[in-house]
Amino acid sequence: MTIASMSSLELLNRLGGIDPAPFFGLSLLPYLAFLWWSWRSKRMPRLAMWGFAMTLVFVAVTIVAAVVAERLFAHQLADVDVLHGGAEMFLTLSNVLVLIGFSRREPPQSSGRGTDIQQ
Repeated sequence: MTIASMSSLELLNRLGGIDPAPFFGLSLLPYLAFLWWSWRSKRMPRLAMWGFAMTLVFVAVTIVAAVVAERLFAHQLADVDVLHGGAEMFLTLSNVLVLIGFSRREPPQSSGRGTDIQQ
């Protein structure tokens, strides 16, 4: 049976049976490449860089919190408010660092050629 011959419901059922864990692991590779490039290029504000790196801390804390929620409370992380809120706090902190980092960034220096836009 090909994908074209499947009904939407059949396709969704098949896709729902795929284990997403490998995709989460693979998604780290482009994110780590982004962090490495950003760090090497030195074009990103330092505080924003810390914010993007803090996202990895959020991921680690979320994984630990999910395991604790499953083992101690026999529930998903989303169902244990204290653990879920604690994990989400790290995402909020990450976002705030990125926001402050980019909002405090110095404007580019004038080239002296008169081509810069006046504000």
